[in-house]
Formats: sequence, structure tokens, C-alpha cells
Amino acid sequence: MKGSYLLVMELQNDTSVIVGKLGPIHFQKGRYVYVGSALNGLEQRIQRHLRTQKKVHWHIDYLLPFTEVVNVFYKESGRREECRIAQAFEKNLSNITGFGCSDCSCKSHLFYRSPSDIHGIIDSLDMKPYLLHTNP
Repeated sequence: MKGSYLLVMELQNDTSVIVGKLGPIHFQKGRYVYVGSALNGLEQRIQRHLRTQKKVHWHIDYLLPFTEVVNVFYKESGRREECRIAQAFEKNLSNITGFGCSDCSCKSHLFYRSPSDIHGIIDSLDMKPYLLHTNP
């Protein structure tokens, strides 16, 4: 499966994180959404982000240990749509400049705002929820 995904995360406390070459970034407590794509294995990429033990590779890998992933959404597609999706969030949400977009011209792929604002935009993007937990 190929496509784009959203990680919706909750940060419980204000914190500063050194994010690779971006350096130290101060994150306010609250709800964040990260926009990504995986054209060589969408489900594997999502599962990698959800693991606690992994090699740090992407900007999001620096932030994830400080957050709780509360939702994941995805959209199957054979082409990169993450920049178009990021633009939908950029219009209405605050962003962390330079985060997650080192391979494109977007301002950011990480956005911050209230949960209701984030989910309103997600609803407009026709993305499917990804099952985080299963009951035995």
C-alpha cells in the first residue's frame, strides 16, 4: 500500500527537543499533526513511527518519544500528496517552520492547534482512520 498519512499527537508538557540539523525547538503542550508519505510501504512506515525502539532518521523521530500518538489517518495513492495535504493545514494552523519538509518547498509538515481545528481539516481531506489498537 502506498500513500500519505497523518500522525495526530498529544504533547502533555512544554518541552524543548534538539531536532537534528534544525537544532533545538521549543514545543508548547497541545495537539500536533504530522503529515508524511510512504510510496514504498505505507503500513510499514506507520508501524515504524508507532514503535518506541528505532533508529532516529526523520525529524518526527526526535519528537515522537515526547508525545502520545492519539490517532493516525491515511490515504492510499500512488503519488506524493503530502505537500497538498500540508497546505490544507497551513491555511488554518500554526506550524513548526522547517519540520519534516527538508525534501520539498513547504514551510512545514508539522502543525499545532486545538483538536477540533485539526479534526475539521482531516474530515475535509477524505482520509481513513488507521486502527491503533485491537481488542483481544
